Amino acid sequence: MSNFVFYDFETSSSNKHWGQIIQIGAILTNDNLDELDRFDVRCRLSPGIIPEAMALIVNKTSPTMLKKSNLSHYEMIRQFVETLKKWGKATYIGFNSIEFDEEFLRSTLFQTLEYPYITSTNGNTRGDILSLARAANLYYPNTLKNPKNEKGNDVYKLDQMAPLNGIDHGNAHSAIGDVIATLGIAKLIAKKAPNVWKASLMTLDKNQTLELIKKESYFCTNEYFYGRSRPYVQTFVCQHPQYQWPLCFDLRHDPNIYLKMPIQELTTVMKKQPKFIRTIRHNKHPVIMNPKYGEKFDEYKIIGSSKLQERAKLIRGNNEFAEKISTIKRLESEEKEQSKSQEDLYEEESIYTKFTTAEDNKIMPEFHSVNWDKKLSIISKFKDERLKYFGKKLLYMEKPELLSKEDYSLIHKDIAKKLLSTNNEKWNTIPRTYAEIDTLRAKFEKENHQDKLVILDEINAYVEELEKTYSKVS
Repeated sequence: MSNFVFYDFETSSSNKHWGQIIQIGAILTNDNLDELDRFDVRCRLSPGIIPEAMALIVNKTSPTMLKKSNLSHYEMIRQFVETLKKWGKATYIGFNSIEFDEEFLRSTLFQTLEYPYITSTNGNTRGDILSLARAANLYYPNTLKNPKNEKGNDVYKLDQMAPLNGIDHGNAHSAIGDVIATLGIAKLIAKKAPNVWKASLMTLDKNQTLELIKKESYFCTNEYFYGRSRPYVQTFVCQHPQYQWPLCFDLRHDPNIYLKMPIQELTTVMKKQPKFIRTIRHNKHPVIMNPKYGEKFDEYKIIGSSKLQERAKLIRGNNEFAEKISTIKRLESEEKEQSKSQEDLYEEESIYTKFTTAEDNKIMPEFHSVNWDKKLSIISKFKDERLKYFGKKLLYMEKPELLSKEDYSLIHKDIAKKLLSTNNEKWNTIPRTYAEIDTLRAKFEKENHQDKLVILDEINAYVEELEKTYSKVS
């Protein structure tokens, strides 16, 4: 087994395209989860970045703390990337990292001229402790202690779970504090639900996950929605024609009802609940268990293993049914594509619209290796206009004096226009931040949270400084 990198980010915003990572925590472990090394760094806010007030308060971070950091955002990301290279091939794991931290990292790497997919290429794989925690409690109840919400459902919030499970989380919502807590949860799962932990190690790589799903005659996996984990005993039908996700048949349903249905009728019933065709996003670390685990739950226990096997055999032997499902999903995708908004995306949002070329990927390390006064000549080598834009934006943030007056003015005016906008933009704006500060001030005054009011005043002063700077732009 390879090593693990447990990691977490604190960010200026929840918006992966327009926010900024302000703190990185990471711990390298061996496959026994023993710590080998750690990385814990904070950086300054970049020019033109307005933090969401509540994000900083949750992170217990003030603008003063950020200003005191001797690292710029670019320098912090370079240190992190170099550390990961030094640590070598690994499995990257966080808490809700696949949906949040991973996406934030990819966007950040893309905008700082680094290959974005470092956690899932070159032998690296990725996992998520949140999905494991939910699976562990489903198959091995009480593996983890969870607080309950008003509906009586388990709450999976790291800052609440850690202390209940005897994990030191005194520095909650600091990056390294959350990493320590995530590692603690992982150790509990490995110890108290070892079969879930072992199963999760088989689905870290999307290609291996797909092969596993295709190979097994039937299996059990779980989904989480409406505050609960639910088991599904399924068998593979086909792959989604566009996204390549495995489309599987839920064996609580009788296949004979659907196998001979004409495609129009099948299209109609596929839109109804409960769904008999379920999608497994094999690139998002699903936990694939032996079907015996599913048979412990009433809806499958009643059917029995011999009937479930019989149903799986019927599905897997029917290519015509698989073709119908594939056709329905293809038509559905085409319809969605046609109805999609034709709105233009900004460069910052374009990571998934087009991959960077192998040629441009080879130029990126050169950009980072040369001195600042030589970076402009490297930027000119990029064929992708987005990379040229990001390169100049990095110069604007780090060494603005090296930009031509024209390039500096273009970027400066663009940032000013974005920050001062009174529209409901995708990014955070100065007017929106003032409104957020006013709302939070009223709330914290009512609750007598003096410490939060102090941070709020600092944030307000920081935003006023930004407003003065960018209001001068003509």
